[in-house]
Amino acid sequence: MPVTVLLVDDEPLVRAGLRAVLEAQADIEVVGEAADGAAVIPLVRRLRPDVVAMDVRMPLMDGIEATRALLRTVDEPPKVLVVTTFENDEYVYRALRAGADGFLLKRARPAEIVHAVRLVAEGESLLFPASVRRLAAEYGDGEGGGNRAARAALERARLTEREGEVLRLMARGLSNAEIAARLVVGTETVKSHVSAVLAKLGARDRTQAVIAAYESGFVTPG
Repeated sequence: MPVTVLLVDDEPLVRAGLRAVLEAQADIEVVGEAADGAAVIPLVRRLRPDVVAMDVRMPLMDGIEATRALLRTVDEPPKVLVVTTFENDEYVYRALRAGADGFLLKRARPAEIVHAVRLVAEGESLLFPASVRRLAAEYGDGEGGGNRAARAALERARLTEREGEVLRLMARGLSNAEIAARLVVGTETVKSHVSAVLAKLGARDRTQAVIAAYESGFVTPG
């Protein structure tokens, strides 16, 4: 089955460019388009895409609020890939904190666009881990020991030593297979640890878990 994608951007040329790149792939299908975040929820309910590629800045409802609304109101929501002009942007970090699974630069090369959609759809690795580290360092609301609320939440999670080790490797951007090789365990074992980490942190996916790790001071950016 192909990865299905909904494009949300107020610039028709951007949508047309993304559609052309993605539909050139046999395993990706663009199932719809929207010009504003306000249209996302009804389209997602009707089309059930795997991934929403969503502009972070739009005139009526931006990508941050649209992501929050989507995750709040839709059962089994799709992955959200924020599309942005600037990488080091507080809007991007706010979108990730709101629940987006990754971000994509509008100037990205076609191969990078395709890779981002596939990686976010699979959900087994962190997209652009170095960029997430930089964003966390600049906008993560915590210096040194992290912010108090995030630190308290991580303490309540009571991660085991192995789960903490897996979270640190996730924050470095390692995939499940790479973590398995590093820890000399099976991939299924790693998947179980990742699932436990997400459940204990109340995180929707590994991106949210990694942000929690940075903001709590459990992992330090850099």
